[in-house]
Amino acid sequence: MLIASLALIAVGVGLLFARSVTPASFVLIPGLALLAIAFQGFRSLRGFSYTSWIFTAVAASLFYPEVFEGVGDYSFKKLIVPLLQLIMFGVGTTMGFRDFGGVIRAPRAVFIALACQFTIMPLVGFTIASTFPFPAEIAAGIILIGCVPSGLASNVMAYIANANVALSVTVTAVATLMSPVMTPVLMKILAGEFVAIEFTAMMIDIIKMVIIPICAGLLYNHFLGGKFPWLDKAMPVLSMVSIAVIITIITAAGRDSLLAVGPLLVLAVLLHNLSGFVIGYGASRVIGLDERSCRTIAIEVGLQNGGLASGLALTMGKVETVGLAPAIFGPLMNITGSSLATWWRSKPPRDVIPVTADEKQQVPEQPS
Repeated sequence: MLIASLALIAVGVGLLFARSVTPASFVLIPGLALLAIAFQGFRSLRGFSYTSWIFTAVAASLFYPEVFEGVGDYSFKKLIVPLLQLIMFGVGTTMGFRDFGGVIRAPRAVFIALACQFTIMPLVGFTIASTFPFPAEIAAGIILIGCVPSGLASNVMAYIANANVALSVTVTAVATLMSPVMTPVLMKILAGEFVAIEFTAMMIDIIKMVIIPICAGLLYNHFLGGKFPWLDKAMPVLSMVSIAVIITIITAAGRDSLLAVGPLLVLAVLLHNLSGFVIGYGASRVIGLDERSCRTIAIEVGLQNGGLASGLALTMGKVETVGLAPAIFGPLMNITGSSLATWWRSKPPRDVIPVTADEKQQVPEQPS
């Protein structure tokens, strides 16, 4: 089934970029759905099933965008911010105030991780945006994905990679809290020549879309955590569905722009993502961190909060262009991140530099 599905996808992609829309839809969409189902039959590949379902939805939105643009006078783009807030609330329910204690226990590792987080990806994004011949607003979207903090996926990948999960959770939490200031500042400096950036408006939007929902989730987890098991089980599923819906809506809205620059934008986003892994790991190793922390920082740098970037693109009124790079980055980083994490898991860390007592205390017995 895997081989048959891959063959269907190969044919469908060829037809897609040949602009033969109707025949390609009959091949590509069922092929992707079959691939998602096929992944469930292999334990080592089940992690790719969700990404395949996202690709199925994206393919459907490319071929039939009118279905995903709205109903009557109601535009589905209005759902993006509420869905993002739901996702961020779900993130908050998985966190606790103890996760911020890592700053005190291992300040050096956290500081280095945050420094890499807010330098490598923004600068790489600016370099790519300035090098590739993209329209200004699409180029700004590449920079935007580099200026947002890491997402919850980095914590999962850190666990799979046998990295420092506690450090990953702390960095994600602190970077998210820093984003209302850091993201607008970086966008103003790096993307100001591509699109107009309103610092105050962007800061307020981030607070509404991310900080308030996460704080609400933190309070829920602290006072009501475990009292509503059905909600605890439902939140991960709702978050996954919400991410897929956001990506589908953005793809449908920006279909024409995506078809015009599709293959080149995919290449640029892939280069951005892989550069984050490579430079993040290399910089951490040069600085002298242990292997597990180097893996953590590489994952934190390479995996960004695409949902936040999409929400900001919407509030800027440019989701059809600025939002395209985040929409592609999300599914792509799941593939590259899970592949890298699985490969690292097969290679137990052998630290050249001994791990300090503080760093050892950060490693939990199970994922946070």
